[in-house]
Amino acid sequence: MQKDIDRHFKLYKPAGYLSQFISHEAKAHKKKYLGGLYQFPENTMAVGRLDENSEGLLLLTTNGKVSHAITGRGYEKEYFAQVDGIITEDAIEQLRQGVVISISGKPYTTMTCEANSIPIPSLPKAQHRIRDDRHGPTSWVAITVTEGKFRQIRKMTAAVGFATLRLVRVRVGDIFLDSMQPGDCEALYGLEKYITP
Repeated sequence: MQKDIDRHFKLYKPAGYLSQFISHEAKAHKKKYLGGLYQFPENTMAVGRLDENSEGLLLLTTNGKVSHAITGRGYEKEYFAQVDGIITEDAIEQLRQGVVISISGKPYTTMTCEANSIPIPSLPKAQHRIRDDRHGPTSWVAITVTEGKFRQIRKMTAAVGFATLRLVRVRVGDIFLDSMQPGDCEALYGLEKYITP
């Protein structure tokens, strides 16, 4: 019998969706899951996660080895974060050097990373309401990390005094969000390269 061919996808996860397909929680029926977007092949799994309110590039695969390799080997993940206020160079430098955040109730110092102020990026319109400039200015920062702790980017910007209002992942390794729109899904090929020694 011929072995099933592995399938891989890149998805623009919309804000408001969980990065999973099912849940056994009592209130699961009130949540939105990836399986509600498309009829993905059996055994499809998300490669890493984006929290419910975050959006952008999410890789999907039917190959567990691919998922483990990408999440476990320090591939770069780049995010664009819209923050509350005009972020300062001092705050940017703190992000680069690593900041203390809370992970599972314990202090954790993030690894050094790339961080830079950026102009307003060309992105799809936000799917959730973001306060307007009448309540103060906002700014954007690009942050590239090689780790992926729970809500890490949001916790990092908060640690330097700038709450994240919108968070979009735009790159994982050499795979980019490009011009995708929320809910778009495209087939990917060759992800097996990530599991070669």
